[in-house]
Amino acid sequence: MKNKRWYISLGIILIATSAILYSLQIHLFHKIEDTEFYFLQDLAFVPLQVFLVVLILDRWLRRKEKEDLLSKLNMIIGVFFSEVGTELLSRFITFEQKPETLIQYMRVDKSWKNQDFSNAQNAIDAYHFDITVTPDSLSSLRDFLHAQRDTMLRLLENPNLLEHDTFTDLLWAIFHLTEELIFRPDFNNLPETDIAHLKGDIVRAFKLLCIEWLAYMNHLQKDYPYLFSLALRRNPFNNESSVIVT
Repeated sequence: MKNKRWYISLGIILIATSAILYSLQIHLFHKIEDTEFYFLQDLAFVPLQVFLVVLILDRWLRRKEKEDLLSKLNMIIGVFFSEVGTELLSRFITFEQKPETLIQYMRVDKSWKNQDFSNAQNAIDAYHFDITVTPDSLSSLRDFLHAQRDTMLRLLENPNLLEHDTFTDLLWAIFHLTEELIFRPDFNNLPETDIAHLKGDIVRAFKLLCIEWLAYMNHLQKDYPYLFSLALRRNPFNNESSVIVT
């Protein structure tokens, strides 16, 4: 309400100031026709000015601001993959019954272009994940995610993440999976329905993680080649990868 009153007051002041200045111009120069002519000329330019400022300049500034923000968010995403994401991908891959096709989509190398990353993301989006889990694998996954819970919570506290919908969805999916696993003290006697439910939560997080990892790798390739080189040498989808440069 205070903001609304402030806008109304400012509008009244500006209009009154303009009326006073036009009145002063007429009083000093006694040229009503010239004042009316230039008033209409200025008024005719207003729609064009609105088009240039609001629809073009403002949109360009907003896009530039969003690009700068996303660039900063990629630093947060980098921390996520360094601390959690890459290791989590390695664990998820072991759940796949036939990972060969998935690995083929995700085997990024230096020759990849933007279209290659886009094609891979589309392929993962349509890919049918077929995973199998055991009580031991679920227990191990629970322990890992529980140990990373503070890191995940700190990431969720960042208000700028609201500007990155896909990464926010990924964090929520992982956080939900973490809670589902933590609230089950034992995985040995779970019914098949509950196992299917947990597998669905894992697949959701797995798919989002793959897509976000591809986007992050694309970003590194374009803007940070040295980080991209290390990420390639840590590629969880390449069994032959090694951080040792040969």
